[in-house]
Amino acid sequence: MLPFNLDQLVLGFDRALRVVSGQAAASRANPAADISHDALSDEDKRHSAGLMRINHVGEVCAQALYDAQSLFSNSEEVKRQFMHSGMEEEDHLAWTAQRLQELGSRPSLLNPLWYTGAFACGAIAARCGDQASLGFVVETERQVEAHLESHLEKLPADDAKSRAIVDKMRTDEIAHGAAAAALGASSMPPPVHAVMKAMARVMTATAYYV
Repeated sequence: MLPFNLDQLVLGFDRALRVVSGQAAASRANPAADISHDALSDEDKRHSAGLMRINHVGEVCAQALYDAQSLFSNSEEVKRQFMHSGMEEEDHLAWTAQRLQELGSRPSLLNPLWYTGAFACGAIAARCGDQASLGFVVETERQVEAHLESHLEKLPADDAKSRAIVDKMRTDEIAHGAAAAALGASSMPPPVHAVMKAMARVMTATAYYV
């Protein structure tokens, strides 16, 4: 018997449509809400927008991963953790979308492709068992943490709003990885690490522009 029903599939499809169409809603206040708009040059705005577009794509992928992993998980405890992390990732999705709008830019035109690919990866990880699925989260969040730290260095010095969002995202990603590890995550083999890094490089190089 499949671990989900038709209602879950319909809800999941509706959620996917909302994610790729940019209709995410945050449940927490935007960490940059109280920071005044920065007087950035056009060049700095373009650079910040490229970086924040990458981060927005990362959150589209996070929604897909957690949606797939919670759908195919066999443990209610693991499902709840994935759903909780997914809710916080939706905050990130909404915050980065708002920041892109403030910078006069847009999300990636390839979001449907990013979501589909990430959902497939999450489903494969989940079908390997909950420990492997949790291990996939731990490794993903580790790589995302490093990626966000690099963006804190690359963002224009005067872009305090983007920095506040990225820093809060980084803190949340660390917590998501720790929560997955605490539930009994298994270690990912080195070839999986390498494939994940290669996929991330393709995504970041493309999403900065498209």
